[in-house]
Amino acid sequence: MNIVYNDKTDLLYIRLDDNKQDVVNKRVSEDIVLDIGEKERIVGIEILEASKHVSLDRILPVKYTVAKA
Repeated sequence: MNIVYNDKTDLLYIRLDDNKQDVVNKRVSEDIVLDIGEKERIVGIEILEASKHVSLDRILPVKYTVAKA
């Protein structure tokens, strides 16, 4: 699984299957598009305006601290 967030476009993409394959996009709501692959399986989820729908700080490692030597 791979999760990518673009903060400039506020787009979150969750790739569930890393196998290279042809996909068909299926819009399930105004802001959510599913990538459907072989055997009608969901291989990716695209969320537009992601910050309005998802708690990004809970799924993305956006904060960390560096210990001073």
